Amino acid sequence: MIDQNNSTKNYHHVLGEMKTHSEKHKVAMPALVCVSKTYDADAIQPVITAGARVFGENRVQEAQGKWPALKLATPDIELHLIGPLQSNKTKEAVELFDCIQTVDREKIAKTIAREMKAQEKTLKLFVQVNTGSEPQKAGVMPDKAVDFVRFCQVELGLSIEGLMCIPPFDENPGPHFALLRKLSREADVEKLSMGMSADYLTATEFGATHVRVGSSIFGARNYA
Repeated sequence: MIDQNNSTKNYHHVLGEMKTHSEKHKVAMPALVCVSKTYDADAIQPVITAGARVFGENRVQEAQGKWPALKLATPDIELHLIGPLQSNKTKEAVELFDCIQTVDREKIAKTIAREMKAQEKTLKLFVQVNTGSEPQKAGVMPDKAVDFVRFCQVELGLSIEGLMCIPPFDENPGPHFALLRKLSREADVEKLSMGMSADYLTATEFGATHVRVGSSIFGARNYA
């Protein structure tokens, strides 16, 4: 049960559910990416104090306003960009983030490769796949995903660690998670970032290595 005023309690509750579910289905427990978008440093700090070390943000500019100081205070934090990356924000993204989960087109892949070389910094990278082929959503189309991973690896020398997806909100996520798992095997990448607050336990069953959970930890967001 989500406690809107106790993110620490919620964090431990989510971890407990993940552990129980992983054991029940005899699968490895995924890493919990705590999605802290729209929350300020004061709201995030209690979750860090509770032991969380992997966080996700959707926007580079918002993350720049809170994460440099938080990472300085807790250097072992791993920060993931889980929202679309614009090419004009790549320099800042490479400076701040440890992982970009939303590599989804040749232009941004080339820009990331150039910027990592310029900064002499290697980030973890995931390719985002648009498993629902939704025209309004970012991500490589499923039938192009394996070739795109190989392009990133062979042509650009990028080490793609895994795939990421956001299933259509009004569909059963299971088939989308199964598709992403199938594509990861074809592309020979190990990691799968799939599952959010509504379906992270289902994603665990399908072999997610990372689940991205925000509202179930921090409470309902106010986007005003």
